[in-house]
Amino acid sequence: MRARLRECTGYDLPSEERTARQQRNLDDILAVTKVPERTLESHLRFSVFTFQDIVHKRLGDRNPFTNAGVRYSGSHDDKALNAGVERFTADPTAERDLSYDSDLTGKVRIPVLTLHAIGDPTAFVEHEAAYRDTLAGAHRDRYLVQTFTDEHEHSGLSTSEYANSITALDRWVRGGDKPTPRSVAASCAAFDRTYGTGCFYEPTFRPSSYASRVEPRPGGTAWPAMTAAQEKAWSRVGGVGIAP
Repeated sequence: MRARLRECTGYDLPSEERTARQQRNLDDILAVTKVPERTLESHLRFSVFTFQDIVHKRLGDRNPFTNAGVRYSGSHDDKALNAGVERFTADPTAERDLSYDSDLTGKVRIPVLTLHAIGDPTAFVEHEAAYRDTLAGAHRDRYLVQTFTDEHEHSGLSTSEYANSITALDRWVRGGDKPTPRSVAASCAAFDRTYGTGCFYEPTFRPSSYASRVEPRPGGTAWPAMTAAQEKAWSRVGGVGIAP
């Protein structure tokens, strides 16, 4: 896979060593997928090998994914892209089984405090918008406080922030002292005196919708993606879910 990606895009070459065709291919892929260049290969591995495992090993060769009705944009020729891109439609039972196994109902009953880097190149920060809308759709967003930092990694954020956020969550759980993004940001300095790794909270940040980052599938903008009623109904279907 790496060799094919290099041949197509020259992604791991200095820009001056890429051909004009490679550079255009790379520019198109990054613009359409909105994937950062430094994590293009890892995202491609997810889409190839993880999805392959789900379809062939977990769902018995049934495909739960679709791009029917999706219009891609951002390339140098979107008309040609949308005319030529391969289209897939989902098997309804596979879609149901994957949803039952992995989608969230939003019916949380305990405090949830999130910490997410705004520049996360793997799990895009817009996932937090989907999570927020999921809990709001289930009328449980009172249990959610989201915090964001001006960092650019998926994991390995500031130790000061980890210690600070865990402490804020502990106080909320034990004493009912619900934090706010501003209060979490303000309390970080005390922990940074111990750990010295910096505090990078952005308390006014709010991520854009999930659909602003991932082209929505038809019907794919309603949250939660699986309601509690759907989960209950599907639980009565024999063998529902994906294979372990």
